[in-house]
Amino acid sequence: MQVLWYFPVHPSYFYLSKQTDMTFGIDAVAFDVAQLHLPIKTLAEARGIEPEKLEKGLGLLKMTLPDVHQDTVVFAANALTKLITQNNIDLKEIDRIYVGTESGIDSSKPIGSFLVSLMEQKFGEGVLSHCDTLDITFACIGGVDALHTCLDFIRLNPTKKAIVVTTDIAKYDLGSTGEYTQGAGALAMLITADPRIIAFSAEVAVSTKGVFDFFKPYRTVAKGDITGNGANEPWFDVLEAEIEIHKDQPVFDGQYSNQCYTDRTKEAYFRFKEITNTTGSLYERWEAILMHLPYAFQGRRMFPEIYGLDAESTLLTGSEEPTEYQLKIKEIAKSDAYRKFVAERLQFAETASSLIGNLYTGSVFMGLLSALSHYAQNGTEISGKKFGFLAYGSGSKSKVFEGTVQPGWKDAIAQTQLFQTLAESHEIGFETYLQLHKKELKNSLLTPKNEWSLHRIEKQDPNLLGARYYEWAE
Repeated sequence: MQVLWYFPVHPSYFYLSKQTDMTFGIDAVAFDVAQLHLPIKTLAEARGIEPEKLEKGLGLLKMTLPDVHQDTVVFAANALTKLITQNNIDLKEIDRIYVGTESGIDSSKPIGSFLVSLMEQKFGEGVLSHCDTLDITFACIGGVDALHTCLDFIRLNPTKKAIVVTTDIAKYDLGSTGEYTQGAGALAMLITADPRIIAFSAEVAVSTKGVFDFFKPYRTVAKGDITGNGANEPWFDVLEAEIEIHKDQPVFDGQYSNQCYTDRTKEAYFRFKEITNTTGSLYERWEAILMHLPYAFQGRRMFPEIYGLDAESTLLTGSEEPTEYQLKIKEIAKSDAYRKFVAERLQFAETASSLIGNLYTGSVFMGLLSALSHYAQNGTEISGKKFGFLAYGSGSKSKVFEGTVQPGWKDAIAQTQLFQTLAESHEIGFETYLQLHKKELKNSLLTPKNEWSLHRIEKQDPNLLGARYYEWAE
């Protein structure tokens, strides 16, 4: 007796089998960053730091700061609204809106659910009721994780579309070594088959290790230390003897975090070289390299080790004594060849970072938009060129992957007007910066116009305490 086995196959398999040359990636992009900035020179002088140390040493020129009416939902909603309107997106075609963030405003309700609500508020009730949404958190790499999750979805469902949003406010304690790297903003990206901007290869190399290089813990303080009463009486409805405090500002070790960044990225880089069977220097195949930039020059300062280890002339072997190894890395960083490499492959992604500050999950994508905007501005044709992505998130994880620039890239980014928008930022003084940081201001410095605004936070209704409500300001 002959037995026939039947295996059900998803219809998309047959679609894909006929479309072997189909590509997947970013079809459109939009952004929103804080419109207020403090010049780095102003901060440096107030902190007794030589300005050149930050400007020329780290590549910092400005740091952007959220106004009173802005939070991560506002930045995300603004970027998403621009993406939709600038590209005439039919929201009924969007099956996913995935958010990468490490600046959530609620321990339960995701930013994604706010976005669905606000888009329906503006574009029509129920227009996104079919849409899946969630937040993904893994420090600064959460946006890349959201991208890869959506790419996997689109590869299986090539007729569908997804949106990735990254939104964060990078805030550090006053006087800390991270203070001058602050920034705020969001990006929104349309993910489709046959994209206009960049198509990503399926290969992704990962390096992960659980560490405490940078984190935002829930901290506790004894209630009695606040109330002066050791009897544990109720205080603002808190019955516990300990009060949990969550700060936007992280706990971090700068030097250790830099080392984790280097170690994870280096490991993922050489794994990517292995899985792609690359001969010769991997970085030579990339027209531009996009890295996570906590500060503008972070990438160029950590890449000399990879550059030396992967050089065809073997500038580093990895077998040197530790002291000799570090001396060679410093020599490489100062060499004319490496400086030329930085000027050709790294610096175009740094420009926006210098003017914005750290965007956490959006940093690597802002680097992409910065580089593309530079090429467009200078009339450089890069269609068909490969870009390398070296992403990192504290805690810690790195991902290395690559994409190929598509023929429609220039038209697709034309409406973003990146550098023109950044040039319109409003400068504030040091005292105003301190008031913003300490949340002492009650009214916004700039009147909201053609943007979303945090309207109010519920403080009376016991069933809605803390609920945040937003409105569109014409």
